[in-house]
Amino acid sequence: MNDRVTVTMEGGVADVRLTRADKMNALDNAMFEALIQTGERLKREPGLRAVVLSGDGRAFCAGLDTSNFAAMASGGRSSGQSSAGGALVTANRTAGGSNRAQHAVMVWREIPVPVIAAVHGVAYGGGYQLQLSADLRFIAPDAKLSVFEIRWGLVPDMAGMALLRGLVRDDVARDLTYSGRIFSGEEALAMGLATRVCDDPRAEALAYARDVAAKNPHAIRAAKRLLNLAVEGSQQEILIEESREQTELIGSPNQVEAVKANMEKRAANFAEAEVETPAPVPFAAG
Repeated sequence: MNDRVTVTMEGGVADVRLTRADKMNALDNAMFEALIQTGERLKREPGLRAVVLSGDGRAFCAGLDTSNFAAMASGGRSSGQSSAGGALVTANRTAGGSNRAQHAVMVWREIPVPVIAAVHGVAYGGGYQLQLSADLRFIAPDAKLSVFEIRWGLVPDMAGMALLRGLVRDDVARDLTYSGRIFSGEEALAMGLATRVCDDPRAEALAYARDVAAKNPHAIRAAKRLLNLAVEGSQQEILIEESREQTELIGSPNQVEAVKANMEKRAANFAEAEVETPAPVPFAAG
């Protein structure tokens, strides 16, 4: 995977970098596979507390490799496949409903700790959808972003529709999808698509991740479970799960340590959260 994605772990923070810089980190088959394998590995990484996702070189991710579009122009796409060359519409999907191309994005939402995307250069099409999967998006003011698929006669099909709907008004999502227009990090912030705009997104994302890593890891994971549920769960489900998570936390060793550390004005020394083994995904490479 190292020729597509690298991971450096320090202090519970995974620094994940797309490393196909010569192609502006465009998504080819190897990149899809590396994103999935890396995400699945991080789901069960002992001691993981936060993740920063960024791209090497001039861009975060320029989207689907143009060789895929050349094949489409010559009719080289089988009926029923996704635009990214993924599995048939109804086959080989995860428990959450993703095909292979969608899972390369959704796996980052499924990681049980906060994921911060640090976006610079361009994030087009599939690259734009990839950064939508993060809990937070730190974006350079001059970054160029686009729901680019309409320019190729397509629609977003890497979970973009599922992720975009919770971030912006319906008419804004439609504008971006219908027009495929390019917008800046500053405009993304105004629309609610960026968490913050920063001159050095990766440096700020790493600093933020280190701050998260210093907090009770059980509470952080519980918060992410609740926030993921809040997207689609019913009010009753959310209220019940709030109570369940809080009951588990109150009086637990890490919660007691958080109280003591605050009262004694010192850094907390937390035990690591237990790692659950996720179910394997059903699709293979290729």
